[in-house]
Order: sequence, then C-alpha cells, then structure tokens
Amino acid sequence: MDIQLLIAVTIGISVLLFLILRLKFQAFIALLITCIVVGVIAGMDPIAILDSVKNGMGGTLGFVATVVGLGALFGAILERSGGAQQLAQSMLQLFGVKKAHWAVMLTGFLVAIPVFFDVAFIILVPLIYALQKQTKKSLLLYAIPLLAGLAITHTFIPPTPGPIAVADILGADLGYVIIFGFLAGLPAAIIAGPILAKRLSKTMHIETPSDMVTTSEIPENAPSAVTILLIIAIPILLIVCNTVLGSPLFGEDTLPKWLTYAAGLLGHPFVALIIANIVAWYVLGINKGFSKEQLLDISTKSLYPAGVIILLTGAGGAFKQILIDTGAGEMIAKGLNTDFFPPIIFGFIVAAIIRILQGSATVAMITAAGITYPLLSETINGEAVLLFSQPQLAVLVIAIASGATVFSHVNDSGFWLVKQYLGLTEKETFRSWTVMTTLIALIGLVVSVLLWYLV
Repeated sequence: MDIQLLIAVTIGISVLLFLILRLKFQAFIALLITCIVVGVIAGMDPIAILDSVKNGMGGTLGFVATVVGLGALFGAILERSGGAQQLAQSMLQLFGVKKAHWAVMLTGFLVAIPVFFDVAFIILVPLIYALQKQTKKSLLLYAIPLLAGLAITHTFIPPTPGPIAVADILGADLGYVIIFGFLAGLPAAIIAGPILAKRLSKTMHIETPSDMVTTSEIPENAPSAVTILLIIAIPILLIVCNTVLGSPLFGEDTLPKWLTYAAGLLGHPFVALIIANIVAWYVLGINKGFSKEQLLDISTKSLYPAGVIILLTGAGGAFKQILIDTGAGEMIAKGLNTDFFPPIIFGFIVAAIIRILQGSATVAMITAAGITYPLLSETINGEAVLLFSQPQLAVLVIAIASGATVFSHVNDSGFWLVKQYLGLTEKETFRSWTVMTTLIALIGLVVSVLLWYLV
C-alpha cells in the first residue's frame, strides 16, 4: 500500500468524524472539508482537488437531486390529503384489533415509501396511542411494528433518499434495488416488528404519554386506502417493469421496439415520479378540493428538507471522486482480498462503524458507498471495468443500507424522537428502538449475503 494515500484516507475520515461529533459541523460542509484534506495530504494539485469536488458533486446531483425532489413532492401531497391516516385505519379494519400490530407494521412499510421517516411517524403515532388506550396493552406492541415498517422502507426502498444516493454512487439499477429492498425488508419487518414487539411488550409495559394527543383526525374527503396504494404503486411498477424488460430474461430483439422504448422512457425514475406526481396532484389535490395556490404551497414547503439531503448526497459524491482521483480507492481495492472479504461485507462494516460513531444513517450510507465503490471495478487498458453485475450492485446497496441502520443510539436524532413520543427512558429506548434497528441491520445483512451468491 502507498503509505501517503493510507495516511490521507485515515486522517480524512478522522477529520470528518471530528468535525461532526466534536465541533457539530453540518455533515455537508464536513464532507467537503474532508475532500480537501484528503486531496492535500495525497499531494494533489489545488485545481485538481477542486475539480474533483466539482465533478463529484455534479455527477451525483444530476440524478439524485431530481429523484429526491420529485419524491418529496410526491410524499407531501399524500401526507396532506389524509391518505396515510386513511390507509392506517383501513389496515386496522382489515386485520382487526387482535392483529393490529401486523396492521401498523404494514402501514408503516407502505407509507414510508413516499413520505420521510420522521414525518410519517408523527402522522401515524396518534393511531398507536389510540390502540394502546383501547386495548390497555403495552404501547410497544404497536410502536415497534410501526417503527420497523417505517425504518425498513426508509432504508431499503427507493424513492427514499438513502438508497437513491447509494445506488447512484455505486451505479446500481433502481429496479433491482426496489426488488431486493422488498426481499430483504419484508422478513426484517416481520421479525424486528410484530415478533420483537410481542416479546418486548411482555417485559416492558408502556402507557401512552399523558401529554400526547390520542386521536388521529382524518379529513372528511380523505382518499380511500385503495387509491393511496394504487398511486404509491405507480412509480414502483414502472421502474421495476423497465428493469425486468431490460434484463437478460428478454434477449435482444425479442420484444417490440415500441415496447422497449416505452418501458425505457416511462420506467426511468424521472418520468415514473413525474407521472406519479401528476396523478397525485389531480386525484388527491384538485379532485379533493385543494386550490392551485394550496398545492403550490404544499409542494414548495416539501422541498425544504429535500434540499439538505440533496446537498449532503452531492458532498458524498465529491468524497467518492476524491478517493478515485487520488488513487486511494484503488489502493483500498488492492489491499483487500475480495474472495475472502467481499465488498458486501466490507460495505456493511464501514457503514456500521460510521453509523455508530456519528449517528446519521444517511451520512453513513453515503460515506460507505464512496469508500466501497473502488472495490467494484479495475482498470483495463486505461478504462474502468465493472467486476460485478447490476443485481449484485443492487444487493450491495441493501448491505450498505443495513450497516447504516445498526445500533441507533444517543447521537441519532431518531433515538430522541422515539424516546419523546413514546415516553420512554433512555434505558427503555435502548432496549426497544436500538435493539430493533440492530436486528433490522443483521437480517438485512444475512439476506444480502444470500442474494449476493444467488444472483
């Protein structure tokens, strides 16, 4: 290994953690500073360092900014229409009170596809308060399944920002990411949701906090659950259809050209989400009495949180580019025997370490993806050649996302959000929420490893 490059990477990651943990810098600027530090120590020319940052930012944001922005717009109208609450109530009616913990898990799983985790949790938490009041059972019996469903979809399934960012950095096909996200997410949701909740509720009886609301108001003209499910399914089905039709299952010239053209256009994430937005704006907005001014206000406000995620993701792309341009990424790749230490394990471990140290799952995903990317290709005749298939890259996205989910604790904002809304002590939050996130991560890793060798 080149000692100078090894020192550059080591100091760079140390600087990143110091800025975030000790000085409380925003992760966006911390990542940019880290890029410059790594470039300087590696001996890059100043102009080359800044060009790497610019190219990394631009290359990443061209895709991610569009998808995250469209996803935020899509989720906002679903939220404001009352569709999430309606879906939850319909699930409860379908499953019944005795199986309500399964109903809230499935609701969380579906709602978090278009809606950000924290927003979805705050929207749906009155539902679990009402259930606890009605049944007198531990609040955890309903809270843990809800949180598991929300966390898994938020982590594994596009168009949520984390998997979108990792997929873009690694060059993975979003259709495969969605398919494998469901394959890994469903068993994780079941085990870390209802099954874990039933066990925890026997040893930890938690009442609804007295200062929290216990009713969930649903607008009179809220859309039906079927309508919500169909609208959520639009972008997912279009993207997956494009992936399937473009896969080796269908050889060249076996499908009509108009069909492959239509699938390629409509199944691209940009177009799929634009279609979903147009349908949602009409069906959930105009058709439900929202004025054009109200829809404009809803959509404008939805982009504020998306802006932070977009900039953070761009900085992660810059970090990846610095590792490539300095040669540090190639050094890391050569220093690992991928037969005994495959990228899927490496990516999980790196994401888990960064997650535990600094708390943010998104930062952990993006940083781990940048460090793992150089393991995926080798230079042949001056050109980078990918060593792995698109399905394997998609599985790697899930493995990195799993690592970034592990052991949420006091440096994660989600830890305190859950503690506050459920009225838990720190110890109880560790025994419930932290155990749940770790279980999700481990199940995600196991499923990823199995898929890695199957695909």
